[in-house]
Amino acid sequence: MNDEANLRHAEKMKKIKAGRDRMMAGKTAEKGLILVHTGAGKGKSSSGFGMILRCIAHGMPCAVVQFIKGNWVTGEAKMIREKFTAECRFFVSGEGFTWETQDRERDIAAAQRGWQIAQEQILDPEVRFVLLDEINIALRYGYLDIDEVVGFLLERKPPMTHVCLTGRNARPELIEAADLVTEMTLVKHPFRDGIKAQQGVEF
Repeated sequence: MNDEANLRHAEKMKKIKAGRDRMMAGKTAEKGLILVHTGAGKGKSSSGFGMILRCIAHGMPCAVVQFIKGNWVTGEAKMIREKFTAECRFFVSGEGFTWETQDRERDIAAAQRGWQIAQEQILDPEVRFVLLDEINIALRYGYLDIDEVVGFLLERKPPMTHVCLTGRNARPELIEAADLVTEMTLVKHPFRDGIKAQQGVEF
């Protein structure tokens, strides 16, 4: 790149920075966010657990309430339970995917237990971030009442507590209530080619 091209690039970046600085100057408010990770693509829970690690790094006490997946041994559960028990509480409320339990009443009871734990963790003044992993599936199947969950998040969640809700098919009421919604889009997945879930990537 010659000197003239470097100068043009520097001028362009200077203008972009000035615009960004003006935009950021008006962003001064802080609040506890309601975050939703949904969509058919991979990465919803992975992103939520990434934020758990961020919280741990920043000294922010956090909690995970895992719905649906049950006792499926995942890397994130193993790591948190073995290395970060003081920083992050970990609860499992499900007994497994719905097609494994094949018992709606048991699934509803497990989801209700998980929601009770979730409320306790969200209301705990020591906890700053709560991950409700796969709760969207429990809401989709009607195991939990969507109005109750949304009402609690909007009316009772402490103002500086962050709550992240993951899972496919997030309900429209939850999307409307959330501050940040990310939809993971499925473009390509090895499962379609007969490849099973891979350790370290899927779990």
